[in-house]
Amino acid sequence: MAAGTTGRGPRERMVFSAAQLIRRGGVASAGMREVAVHAGAPRGSLQHYFPGGKEQLVNEAVGWAGRYAGNRVDRFLAALSEPTPGRLFAEMVRQWTDEYEADGFAGGCPVAAATVDCAESTASTREAVAAAFATWTTPVARALTDLGVPAGRSDALATLMISALEGAILMARAERDVRALTTVAAELGPVLDAAVRGAEVTEAAAGDAAVGEAG
Repeated sequence: MAAGTTGRGPRERMVFSAAQLIRRGGVASAGMREVAVHAGAPRGSLQHYFPGGKEQLVNEAVGWAGRYAGNRVDRFLAALSEPTPGRLFAEMVRQWTDEYEADGFAGGCPVAAATVDCAESTASTREAVAAAFATWTTPVARALTDLGVPAGRSDALATLMISALEGAILMARAERDVRALTTVAAELGPVLDAAVRGAEVTEAAAGDAAVGEAG
């Protein structure tokens, strides 16, 4: 049984194992036999839990990955003594730089991998990856709003953050270097924080205008 599968129920172990195999070798590496071995489960149990076969398993693994990424947003915020949008993004990036510096560049995002492999060929998987990205984007946008970004910009900036991170992950794996990750964190952080400062300036100007009208 692979590390990370202990303490999980059999079905959850299989979904987790599929996600781990996809993130390292794409959808082709997540065959039913390979998933069973990784999860330490009888192959027959896969057919029991996933009557839709590999397609169902891949879609559920993608959904798991989206929820995992979304759930980590609150953890990242909790790790910051003075959270800002830029620091939140830096924490999102640091998850990957820490992994790559410790374990090498074998792993990527399973949602991105499934998108590349199946978005055009399998309609249900395209829908699953779109839903997974939405599951990830929503808590990021909510966090930005809570940190002072205007609600009208939060969704767009959350999309920008995730798009930049996914692209940097791809470049880091290609270059075998975290350069792209550290670059997007350094360059995008001030842009994200400026959205909060811009909102504060707008609010202050509106307050001054209201005072002027009252006077």
